[in-house]
Amino acid sequence: MQVDLNSDMGEGFGPYRLCDDEAMMDVVTSANIACGFHAGDPDTMVRMVRLARERGVDVGAHPGLPDRQGFGRRELPFGPDELRQQMLYQLGALTAIARAEGVTVSHVSFHAAMGNMVNRDPALAAAMMQAIRTVDADLVVFGTADSVIERAAIEAGLKTLTLFLADRAYDAKGALVPRGQPGALVKDEASVRARVRRFLLDGTVTAIDGTVIPMRARSILVHSDTPGSLDLARTVRSEIEAAGGTVTPVSKLLR
Repeated sequence: MQVDLNSDMGEGFGPYRLCDDEAMMDVVTSANIACGFHAGDPDTMVRMVRLARERGVDVGAHPGLPDRQGFGRRELPFGPDELRQQMLYQLGALTAIARAEGVTVSHVSFHAAMGNMVNRDPALAAAMMQAIRTVDADLVVFGTADSVIERAAIEAGLKTLTLFLADRAYDAKGALVPRGQPGALVKDEASVRARVRRFLLDGTVTAIDGTVIPMRARSILVHSDTPGSLDLARTVRSEIEAAGGTVTPVSKLLR
């Protein structure tokens, strides 16, 4: 059993950091790097790319809305074409920085509000996927199973990697419980460990109301801004290995 372990990373800017990115890079196999809009900056991006290269971690673009104060979690009234250009701008920036460091960008993972907007609009999702394909047809798109994003990527001829969010609660329909609601974040070690073990052994997860739902995924995500994220990522990795699995970067997982 091979499982990717990914995290949204490089989400500080200037001297400010959300987590210990260096230590996190020793745990994960794929890094979704903020591209300068909701977080990140050129120096942070190149630092993350170099860390990933040194540790054999895959590099992915993590584009979000241009909203540092809201950390890209507030939906803003951009039109479809504006969102497309914002995504391309960020993907292009990381691609150039990575190429200068001898690194290939392997995947794209939308951040927060941008991802939510794309994921409920099939036309926007299709436009985004065609744009991604134009940049690099080998890019892998991260998304949840049976989502608008996954379907649009497949229709565009792109590879996809489905995600299980270890630190976020799901409702009975398989949707994420909105941030701000009680129980939306899962951050204690025992709960994360139990959720990951169930996912690995049964391919299911217990929803916030106790319903057991199927979870089709090949990668586990831990958000770097979740309190205690580094320890949670280590917990997830230890559970994968305890179940006889191997943590594997997306580029090798989907060969």
